[in-house]
Amino acid sequence: MTKYIFVTGGVLSSLGKGITAASVGTLLKHSGKKIGMLKIDPYINVDPGTMSPLEHGEVFVTKDGAETDLDIGNYERFLDASFLKSANFTTGQVYSSVIERERAGGYLGQTIQVIPHIVGEIVDRIKLAGKGHDILVVELGGTVGDIEGLPFMEAIRQMKHDDDVAGTFFIHVTLIPFIKAAGELKSKPTQHSVQELRRIGITPQMIIARSENALPKTFKKKLAMSCDVTPDSVVEALDAASIYDVPMSFLRQNILKPIAKELELGELEPDMEEWDKLVKKIVQPKGKVVIGFVGKYLALKESYKSLTEALIHAGAHLDSRVEICWVDSEEIEERGAQTLLDDCDGILVAGGFGSRGVEGKIQAIEYARVNNVPYLGICLGMQLTLVEYARNVLGLENANSIEFDENTPHPMIYLIDNFLDQNGDSQLRTHQSPMGGTLRLGEYPCDTKEGSIIREAYNGEKTIHERHRHRYEANPAYRKQLEDAGMIVTGESNGLIETVEIEGHPWFLGVQFHPEFTSRLQTPNPSILSFVKASLSAE
Repeated sequence: MTKYIFVTGGVLSSLGKGITAASVGTLLKHSGKKIGMLKIDPYINVDPGTMSPLEHGEVFVTKDGAETDLDIGNYERFLDASFLKSANFTTGQVYSSVIERERAGGYLGQTIQVIPHIVGEIVDRIKLAGKGHDILVVELGGTVGDIEGLPFMEAIRQMKHDDDVAGTFFIHVTLIPFIKAAGELKSKPTQHSVQELRRIGITPQMIIARSENALPKTFKKKLAMSCDVTPDSVVEALDAASIYDVPMSFLRQNILKPIAKELELGELEPDMEEWDKLVKKIVQPKGKVVIGFVGKYLALKESYKSLTEALIHAGAHLDSRVEICWVDSEEIEERGAQTLLDDCDGILVAGGFGSRGVEGKIQAIEYARVNNVPYLGICLGMQLTLVEYARNVLGLENANSIEFDENTPHPMIYLIDNFLDQNGDSQLRTHQSPMGGTLRLGEYPCDTKEGSIIREAYNGEKTIHERHRHRYEANPAYRKQLEDAGMIVTGESNGLIETVEIEGHPWFLGVQFHPEFTSRLQTPNPSILSFVKASLSAE
């Protein structure tokens, strides 16, 4: 049977519950345990797929095509593992399932209520995610006391007494504020947060204390006493130089000791030697490279969370700091590409939806192409390389994607009415299709061309597998014209154009997939690693 560790948050949001959960999971995995991860989101959206990145941050895509919370990305990057759609669910999914079952007569005429039906559905989903694992680490989104979180709190409370559960451990992440005027750390917000948990029926067995200042021993003792935990179960979580140093910080504080004792895991000795070496290269690297990051959701950098982390992973393996020069594509439209990108060693054009800032991205691509600057275009960044090349090399005036101009005379990027999804089933996409169900999502194979940058990056692999999140595809009708003019298709997936490169350019790659979704600290994505390496060489 599976054991469960539940991570809740108190006082306020954005304290790092996801990093805490991922760090605990990482330490347990490196101790030889089979670890599963689960993020529960109390919002009513079915998934974050239709939310603006400025509203919710990045939408992470799993191997099996689920659009999930960005914390699933943290779990994969920390544990060097792929998680499936069962690793994330929302209030919207829970209620949808219960209502569908009720409409189909699945409850035999019962009155459907939050308890037991909604709570029962939540428990079932948690157990499903825990199947096949020694331990499931569950992060509950939101903050203790939120109305929308109450059914989830009740569900995890009930699991303490479930005969199918081998053991439970509750970790509460909370804020310890420092009042400058008084010169004091304050424990009262944490005490109130723990009291609210107890009112619900949950007594945390560990406090992760987020603080900008180290906690004195006397303060830790006071906190332990007031929250009814042992002193070694109060763990500091200070601001770290890198999020990847958090597991090491926890390990130095013997975080596994009380967890192992309560869950009867025996003595745990995680092997974190390789991890520690990589973290040191992130914190104190020998080299430096500047990457011009061209995007349009820059008001919230978490919109590109996986991509910025993937650059950090590549830098760690190359012992170099990847300095990101954030460039708003709309600003390029006003000031020109050279003004904003002249000091960059490499240029990356990220994905996105909608027409805003597209012309600025095209100017950035032209600048990289003409000036032989290493270039990586991802998803929309790849699609726009075809548009730029068509306009400026092939001379096809007004070439565009039909996403931005339905009446373009040269639709370099178009919408396929029918395509095969991951399961080999035919899917229909039209302009009127709901946004939540018309994307090509999840992992697809890509056959690479011999002698190409992409094949070399992936150590000679003929077929690679990467994840997608897009509606539009490159139009094969223009393939011959492009290739005759020097833009070569070097990757294909079931006849769809996946990657393009330019003959004679030192390093130029456009990829339809999102390589950042498969990058981890210990195994960086090959195409991003190759791009950063080429940018280092171009200095």
